[in-house]
Amino acid sequence: MPGRDPRELAAIFAGGAVGALLRAALGTWVPVQDGGWPWPTFVVNVVAAFLLGYFTTRLLERLPASNYRRPFLGTGICGGLSTFSTMQVEVVRLVEAGAWQVAVGYTVASVGCGLLAIHLATSMVRRAGVLR
Repeated sequence: MPGRDPRELAAIFAGGAVGALLRAALGTWVPVQDGGWPWPTFVVNVVAAFLLGYFTTRLLERLPASNYRRPFLGTGICGGLSTFSTMQVEVVRLVEAGAWQVAVGYTVASVGCGLLAIHLATSMVRRAGVLR
């Protein structure tokens, strides 16, 4: 890609590797039973949403500009940690197992808690900036 800084791409790659390893570790540590709530994916997605809200607000509004922090933290770590595609597969599996209520609850809770996490993180960063 012309004009792309290879160090920026390396930051995204490194952050993505860290995020994906964290997600994989949690996924193997906490097994999910058929028809049960997919806790590992739910937790990593909500945590990633919180971190993305925190990092984005802090980096854009509180810290001096950097070419590598946002790609490493936001795109890399949060992108590698969160997994919308796994969430979709889990919803399909829940529906196929006849666990419609869990599937709907999981979908609504994932989106709602993710949005709430972003709002809380953004508010925390902005409030901390006022208190200084």
